[in-house]
Amino acid sequence: MNPVDEAGAMRAGEELDASRLGAYLAEQFPDLELPVQLQQFPSGFSNLSYLLTAGRRQLVLRRPPVGTRPKSGHDMHREFRVLSALRPAFAQCPQALHYCADESVIGVPFYVVERIRGIILRRDYPPGLEATPALVRAQQTALIDVLATLHEVDYRAVGLSDLGRPDGYVARQVRGWTERYARAQTADAPQAAVVTGWLAANLPPGSRRAALIHNDYKLDNVVFDPREPERLIGVLDWEMATIGDPWMDVGCSLAYWIEAGDAAEMQATRMLPTQLPGSLSRAEFLTRYSQARGIPVADFRFYRVFGLFRLAVITQQIYYRYYHRQTRDARFGALGPMTHVLVRRAEAEAGA
Repeated sequence: MNPVDEAGAMRAGEELDASRLGAYLAEQFPDLELPVQLQQFPSGFSNLSYLLTAGRRQLVLRRPPVGTRPKSGHDMHREFRVLSALRPAFAQCPQALHYCADESVIGVPFYVVERIRGIILRRDYPPGLEATPALVRAQQTALIDVLATLHEVDYRAVGLSDLGRPDGYVARQVRGWTERYARAQTADAPQAAVVTGWLAANLPPGSRRAALIHNDYKLDNVVFDPREPERLIGVLDWEMATIGDPWMDVGCSLAYWIEAGDAAEMQATRMLPTQLPGSLSRAEFLTRYSQARGIPVADFRFYRVFGLFRLAVITQQIYYRYYHRQTRDARFGALGPMTHVLVRRAEAEAGA
């Protein structure tokens, strides 16, 4: 079987008008072959991705999710700008082609990029790709090395110095995610005051060198070459990229990193195949990253707790949309219990 990640039918409530979209895109790309065929990529709980097939050409359209959405987290123009500026300095960045602010086309702003066709690792390895220990380890090592490469990009040189404010970044993140959690509360949500209080009281020193950070860097947001599956060829989903503390990026990535020896309730939250034989441990992830950048490993406790809490906020925000019937996607219903597990784990890691 072919392990390449493929799109499928558009989900109910998330359909696009292929005829209207095709007519618009034909004006922007005169050589585009109509009609445009539309499919939707699976997985993902945030911005939506669609495959546009026009003759032999394949494009990817990104748009905000259906339902309530925080403006700063789903700014299509901002994401398009990041891709456009970063591409010359970071080869794994998709090639940005067009941004559309006209909401009359599909109802929301969107942008279009060239498709990076390859393998995406979701909860389990795709059929047709054997998860040998050697391949698992090689792919996870590549994931870390590319993250280190991203953090070495000179964001000033590529014109992204105004993308974020590195001074006070960590404190703002703690405050911001605490406020987001409060706004996403439902009657069945866990209390998180212990974790948020610990984070506010244990901010790391503010002297760390700032970097361009992805802010959602994980295995299902990268693409591997189908011919050389150990080679990472694409990094996707740049909606939360900013300038900040690179260790925050590492902490957020490791919030998804479930090891084979983790407790059963954490195993139940697993979204990615990081528990397989050959997998790096979280400690090995940190060591590899620090070696790739030539910097010492940070005191990581704060970043670990923050990463877990931030993921709890994300799951709760998505569950909030399901709870209030703003989306019909049944996957979102399982995220409420996941929030409870993540908050408990964050409390345990904090020693609170």
